Amino acid sequence: MNNYYEVTIECDDPEKQEILIAIFSSEGYESFEQSGSFLKAFIPQGAYNAEILSTIAVKEGFAWTATLIEQQNWNALWESNFEPVQVDNFAGIRADFHPPFTDVEHDMVITPKMSFGTGHHATTYMMMQLMRRLDFKHRSVFDFGSGTGILAILAEKLGASEVVAVDNDDWCIENATENVQINNCRNIKVEKSEILKFERKFDLILANINRNIILENIHILRQGLSKTGNILFSGLLKEDQKDIHDACQSVGFQHKATVERGGWIALWYF
Repeated sequence: MNNYYEVTIECDDPEKQEILIAIFSSEGYESFEQSGSFLKAFIPQGAYNAEILSTIAVKEGFAWTATLIEQQNWNALWESNFEPVQVDNFAGIRADFHPPFTDVEHDMVITPKMSFGTGHHATTYMMMQLMRRLDFKHRSVFDFGSGTGILAILAEKLGASEVVAVDNDDWCIENATENVQINNCRNIKVEKSEILKFERKFDLILANINRNIILENIHILRQGLSKTGNILFSGLLKEDQKDIHDACQSVGFQHKATVERGGWIALWYF
């Protein structure tokens, strides 16, 4: 397990914060917290590079501070900031110390630790909105970049008969496994994998990750999706849509829908 650096960025523009999240995601930052005047970005201690951070700060024009957070302090940090999230009347995401939702179809308990995916960020929120429009009953699902496991858990609650949740980070694997157990899921297999590969085809693929990784793996994702399957993409800014769309067309995916929230998009192809 790694300790993490918390980088606090002075920025009071929500749109600018979203742009910075995209930039920092491509540099290995794994989790983010947004507030009115600050953006906090978190990266494993071993991946932290002050020189790269300084270069970004000069280019984008912001001041920053970095603080090392030891592993044992991470849960306390999240618990002090974690608020429940509700996606319409469809899904509620809360920590175990919050009372259950009573006005949603699916109540989920997530202990985020250092993993991405609590529903707070637009990308996860939109993925759940699109998932509501798909039929998961008796379907096989592949969750690429599972983070906390939240989308895999929702897929099972929607009736998926088999869910494979894959990530390349030890912390995510431990966290997703814990969240699967907390939510009493029985059909989810959490796996660590450094590279994307498929030994069989899936009915549904969920890829809430980022532009570069999607583009690098688009042909492999095509190979892993059944002929009648559906694939959802997020972790994308509006300006990423053309590149993703061109790549999807090149492998034969057809566009079904786009959802937008706060400058971010989620895409549905089949």
